Amino acid sequence: MASHRGVGSVVQPYNITAMSFTVTISVSKDFETPASPDQVFALLADVPESASHFPDVEKLEDMGGGAFRWTMEKIGIGDHTLQQTIYACTYRSNSETRSVDWVPVDGVGNARVDGGWRMVPTAAGTKVLLRTKGVLDVDMPGFLQFLLSPLIEMAFTQKIDRYVSSIRQSLNQP
Repeated sequence: MASHRGVGSVVQPYNITAMSFTVTISVSKDFETPASPDQVFALLADVPESASHFPDVEKLEDMGGGAFRWTMEKIGIGDHTLQQTIYACTYRSNSETRSVDWVPVDGVGNARVDGGWRMVPTAAGTKVLLRTKGVLDVDMPGFLQFLLSPLIEMAFTQKIDRYVSSIRQSLNQP
């Protein structure tokens, strides 16, 4: 059964005259699957395959050296783009510790994301644990931070929920 361990947002005090603001979101999820730890690791360590389960990805670019640049679909109204999240991470996987970790690539995009997967063998298969943290620079006036931060947190959390659900469904198929 999936659990909702921790979702939290750290919102900086807003500055009404600022032309942008930052939202920090942390999410932890876990689930169990009948798939073996090796099967789970094979899926999660393959960044393009794992990323294919993530919603609203416009493009994933291999930057070499284990680094990938993520361009998410634009969020907008009509022809006006409100936000497009772009970031890059360097991925490291370790089959012995059954872990996949990622750290931000500095200077790429408007977000920094880090986190990791852990796989724990169980009698029935594998317990899969995810933790991730995103820091998003929002290019909107600071006076909107109070209104937009909860919506951004909810959207990020929903994307993670959809991602984990898709991964889980893939692993649970015979």
